[in-house]
Amino acid sequence: MGDDKPTGDYSGDGASARTRVRGRTMAAVETVDKTKTVVDKAIASIGDIATLPEITIKIIEIVEDHKSTARDLHEVIKNDPALSVKVLKVVNSAFYGLPGQVASVDRAIILLGLSAVKNIAIAASIARLFKGKRISEKFSASDLWRHSVGVAVAARALAKCSPHPVMPDDLFVAGLIHDIGTLVERQVFPNPFAEVIRRCTESDIDFLACEREVIGADHQAFGVGLTTKWKFPRHLRAAVGFHHNPEAVSVELKNIVTLVRAADVLACQEKIGFYFTARHDHMNAETLEALGITAAQFEAVRVSVPQQLEEAEATLRS
Repeated sequence: MGDDKPTGDYSGDGASARTRVRGRTMAAVETVDKTKTVVDKAIASIGDIATLPEITIKIIEIVEDHKSTARDLHEVIKNDPALSVKVLKVVNSAFYGLPGQVASVDRAIILLGLSAVKNIAIAASIARLFKGKRISEKFSASDLWRHSVGVAVAARALAKCSPHPVMPDDLFVAGLIHDIGTLVERQVFPNPFAEVIRRCTESDIDFLACEREVIGADHQAFGVGLTTKWKFPRHLRAAVGFHHNPEAVSVELKNIVTLVRAADVLACQEKIGFYFTARHDHMNAETLEALGITAAQFEAVRVSVPQQLEEAEATLRS
């Protein structure tokens, strides 16, 4: 008879092995609990960036309600002149490339659809959050904004290449907010966050691992905490929380999260804005094949990003 003892890293009897497995499981649970505690305390302590304008929240609620109509959305937007102007500015920009000028929000909603107008409202609300002084030579809110817009335009362009059913406007917003968790870190943990950046600029250490070591959670976790508080749609929360590990999401969400991942890698490779989060990553052929995007299409998007980035920044700039 052969030996019944477990193989691999374990030694000793089966009971000892099972104890070690339970120990590992308990350790993982404790880590998750500690991360949640850090995130919950951070979200509870932040001020301005924790609160979206009431009208933006209302717009999200309307669009997520399948019973809503274009009229419902128009009734909300028309009562906010500033947002009405922003929607028309975006709709009439080179970024959308519509054939003629659109003079009314009602017409914009009809042309673009509820979801696209919702995304414009989110983008307009998010833009105001990327302000504040530089905390490091390598990081300022404007650096993060430029990176976020770069990822947004790349994600939108990649979505247009992919044969899978994903709305390009959803990808734009997903890209725009993918690193929103770093704003939480900057506000709540400015010194530890600066230390993370210092370590990552002086060595090849993984950014997320360094965040978890120094702060107790990474920007994905803080991003999920913030977008959950905002009651953002599930697909946007997934893009924020898993763009560095899209393999962890369900099949229905995998495409949008992987597209954001691909856009993030592209933007970091091109050193657009704050690029340290995915600076060592590369797009492999298997990922592109799963997205239905060829290497030539990916490179074409890379070439197109600088011009689209300038157009998007000019459009979103207040």
